[in-house]
Amino acid sequence: MTQFLKRAALLVVALFAMLLPVAATLPALAQEISPEHLALARKYIDLTDQSQLYETALANAGAKTYRQLIATNPDIVDPLTAAVTAVVDSYKDKKGDLFDQIARVYATVFNEDELKQIVDFYSSPVGQKLAKANAQLNPTIKRVVDIFSVNLDTEFFAKVRAELKAKGIAT
Repeated sequence: MTQFLKRAALLVVALFAMLLPVAATLPALAQEISPEHLALARKYIDLTDQSQLYETALANAGAKTYRQLIATNPDIVDPLTAAVTAVVDSYKDKKGDLFDQIARVYATVFNEDELKQIVDFYSSPVGQKLAKANAQLNPTIKRVVDIFSVNLDTEFFAKVRAELKAKGIAT
């Protein structure tokens, strides 16, 4: 369960990281986008949802809420489980809302022709293989980047101190 929650949290963070740079383009999101253009962007989102982003975020929210409430009242296991399950069920049909918003973001960045090419690629066997591979490889890639970052921080710090020391500045 812990591994699942870590994966879910990673996916939510990845989604927000993907959408944060787009915040600067929020006025562009209000622009008029043709239904065909939006449909192509949505098709791309559907084709590349190999990690079940929405379902994972929903499960993570349910688990987090459960942990918070059970910690303060451990005697409510059964009603809490039922309540969390009911609320999760109430969100199951709302995946489209999130994906429509994400599709709108893509539609503001890519024109219809570009989205058609992207959709054609991700509809191909190699595109589907890439989408599945990305979903499976993302946790491993995150670990590689995390290790790289720790090593870079240490090395960078040491090199800056060496530069300062060479100039006679003690740190």
